[in-house]
Amino acid sequence: MDFSLAQVFDAVAEAVPDRDALLCRHRQLSYAALRERARRLANHLLSRGLRVRRERGALAGHESGQEHLALYLYNGSEYVEGMLGAFMSRVAPLNVNYRYVEEELVYLLRNSGARAILYHAEFAPRLAHILPQLPRLDVLIQVADDSGNALLPGAVDYEEALAAASPAKPATQWSPDDLYILYTGGTTGMPKGVLWRSADIYVAAMGGRRFDGGEHGALDDIVAQARGGGALRLLLGPPLMHGAAQWALFMMLTCGHTVLFPNVVRHLDPDDFLRSAERLRATGLTIVGDAFAVPIIDQLAKGTYDLSNLLTVGSGGAPLSVGHKQKLLEHLPKVLIIDAIGSSETGAQGSNAGTRSGSVSTGDFRPVPGCVVVSADLDRVLAPEDDSLGWFAQKGRVPLGYLGDAEKTARTFPVIDGVRYSIPGDRARYRKDSTIDVLGRDSVTINSGGEKIFAEEVEGALKLHPAVYDAVVCGRPSDRWGQEVVAIVKLREGARVSERDLLDACAQHIARYKLPKLFLFRDEIVRSPSGKADYRWAKAQAEASAEGARSEA
Repeated sequence: MDFSLAQVFDAVAEAVPDRDALLCRHRQLSYAALRERARRLANHLLSRGLRVRRERGALAGHESGQEHLALYLYNGSEYVEGMLGAFMSRVAPLNVNYRYVEEELVYLLRNSGARAILYHAEFAPRLAHILPQLPRLDVLIQVADDSGNALLPGAVDYEEALAAASPAKPATQWSPDDLYILYTGGTTGMPKGVLWRSADIYVAAMGGRRFDGGEHGALDDIVAQARGGGALRLLLGPPLMHGAAQWALFMMLTCGHTVLFPNVVRHLDPDDFLRSAERLRATGLTIVGDAFAVPIIDQLAKGTYDLSNLLTVGSGGAPLSVGHKQKLLEHLPKVLIIDAIGSSETGAQGSNAGTRSGSVSTGDFRPVPGCVVVSADLDRVLAPEDDSLGWFAQKGRVPLGYLGDAEKTARTFPVIDGVRYSIPGDRARYRKDSTIDVLGRDSVTINSGGEKIFAEEVEGALKLHPAVYDAVVCGRPSDRWGQEVVAIVKLREGARVSERDLLDACAQHIARYKLPKLFLFRDEIVRSPSGKADYRWAKAQAEASAEGARSEA
């Protein structure tokens, strides 16, 4: 059966009203209190004229018939209420990167067609500059913060809007077709709005699968699961503007567990993050790959924290290398590390579990139902015994398309033998044990001397060197090779290492033809707030620099 996210959350809140749903710096909310605040926001949105213009059945996959609410916020209860309130009013929420400059904001808000925006007061001056370019954006809801910025003209204060709105269940008929919109990070190209049916993303990434991989058959099953849950307390590290964080959030809320936020939410403060885990008795942590793991590992080596309640560390959205998994397990020997993989266009696709007493690996994942490898020419689905290089793909619960882009929708969601797949562009192959090796996004693959080199594989080899704090790899044009591998490296504070040492270390893990031809050392590696590598920045660095030592071929 299909269930909307509003329907699922409402039923869970009805079943466990007094259980803690959210704990954050300025607010503690039970499920009943969170539901009431979300209902008030929903009723405010409805009072402002936001509505469904066309039902799903009359639309193509790349079209939306709903109004859209942009969420321009740091982590906190307002972000969660914004998503839930939007779903309850049948308005589609969408994520806004709070690091965007004005030009990028104008692009995203125009592309999304947002009519409403919920934003922290800190962003009011930036928003004020671009509003004349966004005549459609006419519902402004401002969340007070410590910036002291006054309300923008025409804006309403968030808390005042909630206080004036009805706490009653909104007068809407929720539908499994109601949209969830997730904008991609834009680290390899312009951000794109991925349109999901609420019912599909619930199953694909937000707690709608049972432990056996099947789907819930009735709302009573979901309620029973929630009533029997509540033991898990998940501390969210990444920003909720990132899909992996939203998915972790809803996996907890749709199962009746508790979501925790650290005190510092504008960036990762590893000491505050670990102190929050200790203080709030977290049973799980959510991080994003090496960008979060490295500072947390360094902090664990410096301080003492009581993390005796901790059971799991979950990572998704960016690679978590073997060396950093091993170091986490040295500090947290009883923890299960769950390295998950998926994308905005597929939902969760697989996981890799590691413990101190067991094996630790990276890049290989046990697939979820519907996760397959499709042949390189997109004409068939490969069998597990076929180790040919193909495309990492998902069938079944997949998105409708990209907002406003019929052509790219057709390319990314092809039909093979009558079945629709999502193929966002990662190369993959089966292993002999039927797990899947995911080699990385084809758009950042380097073709050097006729050989395909996957950036993430080279990055993983570099990060095994103890002097390397962070690294990102890309290609740049080469007269000899067509493209050559460029490594942009940030060293640990006080560390010194020669390029030859780095090459020798990498050569122990990857073939010689994959070794970097050029090293660029930088004080910082540009990443998104969610920890994803910004390959557009990396490519610009590589192409702009004619300096740096080159290794011999």
